[in-house]
Amino acid sequence: MTAVASHTKAQSSVGAPTRGVVPPLLTLIGKPLLALTHDRKLLETLMQVADPAHEVFTAGSEVDLAAALMSQHPGVVVLDIAALATPAGQLAGRLHAQFPDVVLIVAGGAEDQGGLAAQITDGSVHRFLHKPVSEQRVRLFVEAAWRRYGEVQSGPGATATAVLARPVRRAKWWWLAAGLAALAAPLLWVGRDALPTHPRPAPAPTVRSTAPTAGDAILEGLLARADRALAGGQLVAPPGASAADLYREALRRNARDPRAVNGLEQTIDRLVSDAEGALHERRLDEAQQLADQAHAISPDHPRVAFLTAQIGAQRERAVLDKAQHAAATGNVASALAVLDDAARGGHHSTLVEEAREQFVQKQVDERVTEFLRRGREALVRGQLIEPPEQNARFLIESARALAPGDAGVRQAMQELAARLRAEAGQALTAGNPGQADIWADAAAEAGAERADVAALRAEAQRLRGAAKAASLGHLELVFNQRLAAGRITEPAADSAKFYLAQLVQADPAHPSTQLARTAFDTRVLDEARGAVRAQGYAGARRWLAEARAAGADAASIGALDAAIGAAQDEAQRASSYVSASSMTRTRYVPPQFPLDARQRGIDGWVDLQFVVNTDGSVGDLTIVGAQPVGIFEQAALDAVRHWHYQPVMRGGQAVSQRARVRLRFAMQR
Repeated sequence: MTAVASHTKAQSSVGAPTRGVVPPLLTLIGKPLLALTHDRKLLETLMQVADPAHEVFTAGSEVDLAAALMSQHPGVVVLDIAALATPAGQLAGRLHAQFPDVVLIVAGGAEDQGGLAAQITDGSVHRFLHKPVSEQRVRLFVEAAWRRYGEVQSGPGATATAVLARPVRRAKWWWLAAGLAALAAPLLWVGRDALPTHPRPAPAPTVRSTAPTAGDAILEGLLARADRALAGGQLVAPPGASAADLYREALRRNARDPRAVNGLEQTIDRLVSDAEGALHERRLDEAQQLADQAHAISPDHPRVAFLTAQIGAQRERAVLDKAQHAAATGNVASALAVLDDAARGGHHSTLVEEAREQFVQKQVDERVTEFLRRGREALVRGQLIEPPEQNARFLIESARALAPGDAGVRQAMQELAARLRAEAGQALTAGNPGQADIWADAAAEAGAERADVAALRAEAQRLRGAAKAASLGHLELVFNQRLAAGRITEPAADSAKFYLAQLVQADPAHPSTQLARTAFDTRVLDEARGAVRAQGYAGARRWLAEARAAGADAASIGALDAAIGAAQDEAQRASSYVSASSMTRTRYVPPQFPLDARQRGIDGWVDLQFVVNTDGSVGDLTIVGAQPVGIFEQAALDAVRHWHYQPVMRGGQAVSQRARVRLRFAMQR
């Protein structure tokens, strides 16, 4: 089923269109812009940038586009590649060939532009509009297109017409007019004999001289040949030897010759009679040819003028009959094609034009009815906003675009808005504010009351706030539990760190989130300090990195970083061993040679490590080697434990120092 373009913009002062009435349209001065698109954003932008002098019409398909081009006579056409079934280049070329005055803009993605390079180069496509569109770019392109249209119209040989279309009457009037026209032709046929014809002049007395001239002989010969041609039916052919040509030649020689006047009248009478016979048998082309031949002989002849009117009436009747038959079978598109073919063939009449306008409106009415039927079926199935282009909202809004003032359309929009409000309410009851917002937005677009939509949105916002508060409270509770349990960063998906991240994502500025941040930073810094005290410097560095990532206080991080560095330096110094001989020993106790070793004559040595404390005493005494093992170790420990050294000083303060010493045991021989 096909349909013509629909209004998508508020009408001018003549009023909004209604079904059955096509709004008056001033062509050229108020040429419309026609858009073939399913893209709501593109259409809304076109309406926003449209000049008040140029209405915006839409076509839903290429079939609609063809009908709209014939009915709306646009100056600028916008083709959305996403809405085309035919390749864009092929369609653009065909439109340019058939409607050369129309300025064409094609909209599509960047990948589509290359396929139109030839059409953009040769001017078939005036501009390529990249999607998604911006209002500024659409405005520039549309204004440029209208300037281009004005240049074409003001070029050499261009004509500018401003025709105010007549309001279309309801269908019953034009069919009544068609019936009257159909009755008129036979009446005219019956009454033709009553029409006045050129009186055939009575033969005038011929006065002949006793001595005919050469000119008289020539004239007589012409008339004789003409009479023979007339009798033989050679009325207009062959050229130069037909009755019409010979009688006219005779009249050229003698304009008052009665035989020539009478013969020419008989020739016209024969042509008209033959034409009327052909007309009676509905051989319209043959009748037209004979009428044209008679008209060529005598353009002002009353019978010829009447015959021409008869033929026109018969043609009109045939066109209307054919269109009516097509419409009666439900094929309105075919009926329109019949009328359009007649118009292109030069058969223009008020009756045919009004019939065409009524068929166009009938086609719109049928599409509106079909959209409403499918839209209500989708309502019953619960397909309110999905699937795309098959849902109740799309179908009913399509009907509204075609006939915004139709009572059935308004009722369907009210039913749709009520269903959408109900769905929003159910979503709120189920605690789903996000889905409720979707339904509320759809209800607003369908024309629901603003107060109702505002109430739905307010309740959705309240639910979101309550859900957010509950979620934050739960996260705060779990965070505190994990922190108290020492699960600070591990396990990754169930630690204080994990729940802090959830709080930050939910609402970084919420007081619960801020308190959790402070608690986490404090705990992580405390863990780092504890690691320093335990000389776990690597662990301290890891905790410091956690604090830095969490955004802890920079001054605290800096101070702790410096403390870790200092502790590491001190530990490194303390862990380095020096030879005990490099230190000043203030008390020495010699080791005792074990009796068993003496009796057996064994020699050996023992290596020890120890710490010289800040008071010079020896502590942390450890044996690190002995030869032989198990002989001299105890004697070495007993001796060194009583040694004293002069304390090691650094920076004016006594510090502990690790030292190594080897004690040798040898027999005196």
